[in-house]
Amino acid sequence: MDLSDTATPALILDRGKMETNLVGMERVSQRLGVPLRPHGKTPKCKPIAQRLMRGGAIGLSVSTLREAEEYFSAGVEDLFYAVGMVPNKLDRAMALMKAGARMSFLLDSAAAARAIADQLPAGAPPLPIVVEIDVDGYRTGINPADQELFELVGIFRDCDRMAFEGIMSYGGRSYELGEPSAVADLAEKHRQALVDTKHRLEGLGLECKTVSFGSTPAVLHARSMEGVTELRCGIYVFQDLFQAAIGCCRPDDIALSVLTTIIGIRESQNIIVVDAGSLAMSKDASTRGTEHDAGYGLVVSASGNEFQPGLYLETTNQEIGLVTSLSGQPLNFSRFSIGEQLRILPNHADLTAAAHELYLVVDGGHEIVDRWERFNFW
Repeated sequence: MDLSDTATPALILDRGKMETNLVGMERVSQRLGVPLRPHGKTPKCKPIAQRLMRGGAIGLSVSTLREAEEYFSAGVEDLFYAVGMVPNKLDRAMALMKAGARMSFLLDSAAAARAIADQLPAGAPPLPIVVEIDVDGYRTGINPADQELFELVGIFRDCDRMAFEGIMSYGGRSYELGEPSAVADLAEKHRQALVDTKHRLEGLGLECKTVSFGSTPAVLHARSMEGVTELRCGIYVFQDLFQAAIGCCRPDDIALSVLTTIIGIRESQNIIVVDAGSLAMSKDASTRGTEHDAGYGLVVSASGNEFQPGLYLETTNQEIGLVTSLSGQPLNFSRFSIGEQLRILPNHADLTAAAHELYLVVDGGHEIVDRWERFNFW
């Protein structure tokens, strides 16, 4: 089937570009000497997960229990639920473990640990726990200098219903830094904090088997990951315009796009109206206000191989998008016609993909070579 026969908006995945991205990160992993545990929240797709595992991943990170269930059913047995665990998710999580999944779960406070411990049934296998440490005040985690970390040590010692597995951190600040050297410095700050915390916990009698670090930019620019046991990255699978803006890829590397159709031409307003609005692209405008401002996405040809010079998705309504020129110069309307297809590259691949039920897979050009289902929601 050809893309020209496809109803729009539709999510397009260029398999060749994705493969290049995957091989690139696998080489980074090999250079650093640390295995990958890719984050499955980006693709939410069994064929992609199976390709990640063939590339040497030791397992996957997930952000929902539905991801864990779907990936386990696809043969991925080692899964880290990398969102703070809470009591009302225990039954579902333990059902996965009972079915044979090797699960680990995230905690980042003594209060959460006590709440979990109180709900775990006696006689059940211990719940494997990874503790998040807060290295740079980004979002979540326990500051390794806080007394709360020592409270956690006591909880793990006293509770035989939880098994301490190790520690992790997330280099989310890497998305705020422009210079590769600054990102590399941040990665080293996290690495050193993780190694130091591991040594402190082991000195207190807790074996720390897992030392996990993540964020695509920080891993790509890291000088060393000595002492770290796994790397958690996700967006590199597809890449997006925000990643291009911070120097992690080129726009040509972006494997994901949304196929759209021109449904209106308004020369007096200098806009082209398309059928990809906020429900197809998301409202993410993370490049806005930067020198790489792409509005809600950059416009490329229907084949995905040619940028439409200076065109971007300036405005999105629910089912409608307005395309105009980045420069504000008048468009050459003779180049466009009603019913013509275009593609739009997203600012944030995760959020754009979440608006769709499946990937139409291409290997460059117009021909659809496969259809891969996504599993959205929780």
